[in-house]
Amino acid sequence: MAITSQGLIHLGFIPEVDFSLQDDSDGNGVYIKSWISSDAQPTVSAIEAAAIEWQTAYDAQAYARSRKAEYPEIVDQLDDIYHNGIDAWKATIKVTKDKYPKG
Repeated sequence: MAITSQGLIHLGFIPEVDFSLQDDSDGNGVYIKSWISSDAQPTVSAIEAAAIEWQTAYDAQAYARSRKAEYPEIVDQLDDIYHNGIDAWKATIKVTKDKYPKG
């Protein structure tokens, strides 16, 4: 693992407001180019741990992102309800929910 924006953001810091990162492409990886925040700079291990927490939370929501991409637009869902009723709408939505179940 290494220093990542996601890790720092998960710790509550804002890119270009609290920190800037750089990778010189010299094989040494990403490093904190400048620390702007008035808060203490976190350790690399704290940043790495936060990045792992962020990735775990992100991965746990994969089903939600997949569902969102496949659901009809809200206006189309409302039109479906109006023309076909709630039960037909539920059946349409259930197809996507079944395709991408919660973890």
